[in-house]
Amino acid sequence: MEAITGFSLVLIVLVFFLVMMLFYFVPIGLFITAYASGVQIRIFKDLIGMRLRKVPPHVIVRSMITAAKAGIKIDIGKLEAHYLAGGNVMKVINALVSADKANIGLTFERATAIDLAGRDVLEAVKMSVLPKVIETPLVAAMAKDGIQLKAVARITVRANIERLVGGAGETTILARVGEGIVSTIGSSDSHKQVLENPDSISKVVLSKGLDAGTAFEILSIDIADVDVGENIGAKLQTDQAQADLQIARARAEERRAAAVALEQEMIAEVARQRSRVIEAEAEVPKAMAEAFRSGNLGIMDYYNMKNVQADTQMRESISKPDEKKDNLQNG
Repeated sequence: MEAITGFSLVLIVLVFFLVMMLFYFVPIGLFITAYASGVQIRIFKDLIGMRLRKVPPHVIVRSMITAAKAGIKIDIGKLEAHYLAGGNVMKVINALVSADKANIGLTFERATAIDLAGRDVLEAVKMSVLPKVIETPLVAAMAKDGIQLKAVARITVRANIERLVGGAGETTILARVGEGIVSTIGSSDSHKQVLENPDSISKVVLSKGLDAGTAFEILSIDIADVDVGENIGAKLQTDQAQADLQIARARAEERRAAAVALEQEMIAEVARQRSRVIEAEAEVPKAMAEAFRSGNLGIMDYYNMKNVQADTQMRESISKPDEKKDNLQNG
């Protein structure tokens, strides 16, 4: 009796496990929901097959129900393939429904390509219906008169479904608009022209076709704010004047150093000449002694020479009275 009871318990557990596995592989509730929504789902090939292919049936079936209610026919195999490729099936279906209601030509193939490219396909459809406004950072540029202007622009863009795959993003739009603002301000003769007519910037920038190759279509460019910055031209002139002054000082210092070097060289040369004179004067007594011994110089000749020297010294002292006076005072 105890053996029969144990066998019955094992049998009950086994039956319960089999029933749970059956409900797991065959989601009867999901099948009934699909059938009631008019979606044809096969139990063995579709529901059980999705379980075996590790595809969640509720994601695929609910997506098909949404598409069917919106009047869009989607093959279940394509939905499974998109899920296995790593795509967001529900977002693609919602994007297709939104595009159909807004009369936007979006096919399932293009929607899945946009989704697999990493873009939000549903957000792109919404941007096609309701344009988005993006704002540039503060753009600084200098007019020809040297005055800096700082501008902020608001760009109204709409998603271009045809160029979402492979098209550049918002960063490219902002960079191109910023470059256009800089070039437009830089080509203006005066900053006053820009301040008086700021919409001239947006007209010039908009006419350049900056949305080419991007995933967006630029609808308008509006200058939100323009402020006057620094006087760059005056600052550059001041810096140039300072640089010229430094160059002039350097050249003057170079000339002064050359003059000092020349003066030192001349002083050295004078000292050398004086040393030669002193050496020559030291030879005079020797020569005179030799002349006395050889009889070429007499006593009267010597006295006459001394008189001439005394007379020369007197004449020099008379011609320099101030120097003599100074010497006496110092003495």
